[in-house]
Order: sequence, then C-alpha cells, then structure tokens
Amino acid sequence: MALLLEHEFKPLPADKQIETLPFLEAVAHLPPFFDCLGTPIVYSPVKADLAGNIKKIRAVYDSNPAKFKTLQNILEVEKELHGSAWPKTGATLALMWLKRGLKFILVLLQSISDGERDEEHPNLIRVNALKAYEIALKKYHGWMLQKLFTGSVYALPYKSDLLKALEKGKEVKEEESIEKIHQFLARVTPILDAIYEMYTKMNAELNYK
Repeated sequence: MALLLEHEFKPLPADKQIETLPFLEAVAHLPPFFDCLGTPIVYSPVKADLAGNIKKIRAVYDSNPAKFKTLQNILEVEKELHGSAWPKTGATLALMWLKRGLKFILVLLQSISDGERDEEHPNLIRVNALKAYEIALKKYHGWMLQKLFTGSVYALPYKSDLLKALEKGKEVKEEESIEKIHQFLARVTPILDAIYEMYTKMNAELNYK
C-alpha cells in the first residue's frame, strides 16, 4: 500500500525503547492519510495537528540528538526540566496528541481489515470511523467538535475509494490492499502500544478536553 508502506517503521526492540529519529521519519509520511478521508473542514485540522506535533518533537530532538535519542529520553528529560508544568508542555504534550491521531488511524484501519461494517451498506466506512473516533479522540473533544466529527461520517468516501486513495490511485484488488493494511498494522501497533504504556508508567497521560 503506497501511502502506508513506503516508509516503514522500525521493529519495536525488546526493551521497548523507541528511537526518536526513525520514528519521526516514518510517522512524518502519515498526515496525508487524512486527505484520503475527504471532508476538509473536519480532517484538515487533524492532519495539521498531526504534522504540527511531529514538527514540535523534531525540533526538540534536533536541539540535542544524543540527549533525546529515544522517546523515553524525551519524557524523562522534560519531566526534570519543566517540573510542575510537565506533562502539559514541550515534546511530551506534542507526542501525547500525536499518539492519539495515530490511534485514530490504526483503529480505523484495523476495523476495516477485520471486516467490521454496516451490512446494509457494506461499502461505507462510517462504522469504522465512528469506532476509531470513539476510542481515540472523542473523550478529548468538546461537545461541538464531537458533533462535527459525528456528522462528518456521512461525507466519508466509500471503502473502495479509500483503499484506492491509499494506493495513490492505483487499481488493486481489495484483498491485496487489506493484506498491506495488515502488514502496516503488525509493524505500527506494537510501537503505539509501547508509547501508550510509557505514558501510563510515567503518569504523563492527561484526560482533558
């Protein structure tokens, strides 16, 4: 799948220490995923947020690559540096929101690859998008934004059109596209799970709207 597999994520190491630079280089190619969903008024801000958070983390990394070699290093250094303001600041906050955007992408793709669908409208992806939003983003959004997202599912592309967009317009059999999604999920899901686990262990997660 052109959009998802062109820039692969490195396998998660046994110690779950995720190297910052390879992670940022891989994830930097994912914001265009939201272009495939259409509905610019809703998904363009999500895309911009994802790209902006990647840029913020990259700036911190570039300031001292040795000190910020891993994502764990970033949280540890910033916790000491920012004191009581942490984790509501710096690359820690940027990564917090970045992982939520990635979670939306992964849950949506996992739901599609698992075959979850509206049996009366099997080529629609509303069921998949709503599940992804409920799990990844909804609780962090205010009422108005929740309404906007919920309404946006009626303007989402057909599943066949989404898969074609992910293939950058190339005609590919659905089963081939789904297999590529499986490959992408198998590589990225453990990494994202490790980031969530890191935030939990360091008590860095914030639950606010």
